[in-house]
Amino acid sequence: MAYSNITKTAMAESMKALMREKPFAKISIGDICERCGMNRKTFYYHFKDKYDLVNWIFQTEFLEMMKTQNYTSGWQLLSDICFYLYSERTFYTNALQVEGQNAFRDYFAAAIGGILPEIMRDRIGPLEDSHFFIQFLTDAIQAAILRWLKQTPVLPPDEFMHKLESAIKALGK
Repeated sequence: MAYSNITKTAMAESMKALMREKPFAKISIGDICERCGMNRKTFYYHFKDKYDLVNWIFQTEFLEMMKTQNYTSGWQLLSDICFYLYSERTFYTNALQVEGQNAFRDYFAAAIGGILPEIMRDRIGPLEDSHFFIQFLTDAIQAAILRWLKQTPVLPPDEFMHKLESAIKALGK
């Protein structure tokens, strides 16, 4: 692993540990750096801000892995996203609640919106305004995922996916 990736990974692990302890808004760059024994200059060499770090975590831990898979359906990809988010539930529950410029919520919405056309193919016929529909469904799925992750007790990911798929299929009827 290149030194740059080792450094980024150390910062990512620090951020994940901190987000298990306190809300994103209460975490400073200084906290991240102190936890992994690095300085602010090193942090800013690799990331624009803490939002960028959270997005990088999702990119490297999930999206890069996703590219190596040979998905035959958007449903399987969405299912893998849900299983992954479930495995890092505290971190992503915290991350998805953050709003604002460069927030993970927007980054995640773009990832979901990118796979929705595949999921919707053959489920719902031609749409008058498919862009609006994809945006609407992206927002709905993101809200459903956040609500699911915040539940206590939380449904297992396969049960959540079953409910989500049933709800989306009902739209096509």
